[in-house]
Amino acid sequence: MLYLIGLGLADETDITVKGLDIVKRASRVYLEAYTSILLVEKEKLESFYGRDVILADREMVESSSDEILAGADTSDIAFLVVGDPFGATTHSDLVLRARELNIPTRNIPNASILNAIGATGLQLYNFGQTVSMVFFTETWKPSSFYDRVKENRSIGLHTLILLDIKVKEPTLESLARGKPVYEPPRYMTAAQCASQMLTTEEDRMENVYGSGSLAVAVARLGSNDQKIVAGTLAQISTVDMGKPLHSLILLGNRVHDLEKDFIRNFAVDVHSFDEAWKGLVSKP
Repeated sequence: MLYLIGLGLADETDITVKGLDIVKRASRVYLEAYTSILLVEKEKLESFYGRDVILADREMVESSSDEILAGADTSDIAFLVVGDPFGATTHSDLVLRARELNIPTRNIPNASILNAIGATGLQLYNFGQTVSMVFFTETWKPSSFYDRVKENRSIGLHTLILLDIKVKEPTLESLARGKPVYEPPRYMTAAQCASQMLTTEEDRMENVYGSGSLAVAVARLGSNDQKIVAGTLAQISTVDMGKPLHSLILLGNRVHDLEKDFIRNFAVDVHSFDEAWKGLVSKP
């Protein structure tokens, strides 16, 4: 059996009892290490599980899945995923490859950012399509995400933005030489995301979200030191949320007073928050 096991969001203790039991008896244990990260090192997982853990980078999962699936028809293989196993399409692809080889699979779910975001006080029913924000460069500022943000905004729904991470990314120079040299890991901050959203708005000029629009930034959600900050995009673009991982929510106007009361406690500045909220709910 190939087991896809969700680890939750924070540390080694977030795994479910069911998942931990499988990890302890599996023949091999892999940790997917590129779509997201836990807030603890691999060694801490190994100590808690009492097992060696093999890091599975993007190249292994996407190009060398046979290595992961080897022997899974006669023994149990555990594939660990931060959050919930099906939060990334890569893992669906791994399951499809297993099925082609007649290897049975089983999913062990866990908390993900998609449901844990409810800790902000924003109601999950009021979220629209989730989008991703990638790091901009001087010559590349993709804005396809903006169209989905606009669709959500048009029907008053919040938008959860998942932020780019760069793990084991080769430099362009090293690729040209044929010998990859990897850049240090980078994790987009909520401030960078807010700034890039404003840059995109300036380029597209469709008046979807401006500097005075309300947003909520979150960091390390589910951990003991999680941080939540509410404010305008201009304010969020200057806020230091600390260590990764971060996410950003753009507020829609299909809101409830309970949501206001909840997130107001996280406001950078209560007065400016109240003014921005008035502008939010007054929009058609």
